[in-house]
This record gives sequence, C-alpha cells and structure tokens, in this order.
Amino acid sequence: MAERTFDAVLDQLDDVLAFVDEQLDLIDCPMKSRMQVQIAAEEIFVNIASYAYQPGTGKADILVETAKDPRSVTITFKDRGVPYNPLAKEDPDISLSAEDRPIGGLGIFMTKKSMDEMKYEYRDGQNVLTIRKLLG
Repeated sequence: MAERTFDAVLDQLDDVLAFVDEQLDLIDCPMKSRMQVQIAAEEIFVNIASYAYQPGTGKADILVETAKDPRSVTITFKDRGVPYNPLAKEDPDISLSAEDRPIGGLGIFMTKKSMDEMKYEYRDGQNVLTIRKLLG
C-alpha cells in the first residue's frame, strides 16, 4: 500500500499518474488494464483539481493498494472540497451525437464502465472515491 498527498491542481497530474504507474509496476499490471486505470485516475484527479476547491485550492490524498489474490488494484481518492458524489449523476445518453449531448459526465461514465468496482462516500469531512480493477 502506498499513499501520497498532492496539491489538487492540474500541474500535479503527471506526478499523480507517475505515482499510480509505479504501484502498477509492482504487480506487473497488463497494458490494457494499466491504460484503463491510468485514464480513470486522470479523470478523477482532474475533476478534483478542477472543481473540489473552486475558487481556491486544496489537497488530494491518493492511496493505492495492490493485491495478488485476486490480482487487483484499488485506488482511493480523498479531498476536503465541496461534497460531491459523482456516482449520483445520471449517465450521459451516449446514443446522442456529441453536439446534442450536454457537456460533462463522460469521464466518470467511462470510469464506471472500465472499473470493476466504484464507490463514493462522504466521511469525516472528506469526499472518498474508491475504484477497483481486477487484473486477471
């Protein structure tokens, strides 16, 4: 298990993804799963950096847990920003053309579809969003 605290700003995205990637290296994560996990981590961190503390800034704690049986990775994102449950938002209607679809929500939708588990809770004054991917 590894945990780091990042400034919740877009300039930290590369560091966040490098941190996640280091943990995926420890369990020899397959490339397809690695890409899905990296995209999910990017979407979630960008949302925290863009919306959680506006107009100010804050911190984001990221905890990465890997397991060998079953082989999986679980990433927990915590922030003390505005309470927001991204899972409560209705999925976008992807049958509509891009021009007819309202902006927003596609990243979380893609994350929900590519992860094996995703849960949110607000506890101890923090947004806590957890994603889990089985690596097969």
